[in-house]
Amino acid sequence: MFVIGLVVGGFSIPSIMGALADGRVPRAASIAVLVSGGLIVLAIRDNPGGYEISDIPDIFVSVVGRYIN
Repeated sequence: MFVIGLVVGGFSIPSIMGALADGRVPRAASIAVLVSGGLIVLAIRDNPGGYEISDIPDIFVSVVGRYIN
């Protein structure tokens, strides 16, 4: 959930910037940010120790490695 939330949040940033540059309201990007935030909060809530910033690359590698192998 944590990795998916970070990926969705990362992909929503260009959408927000594009909508604001065109003068549109970033509705879809706002929904993506809410979904991203919800997934990240659920992942943090399920992990009692929480996550540190330095753990994020290891989390990405473990999740991607789990599905590639």
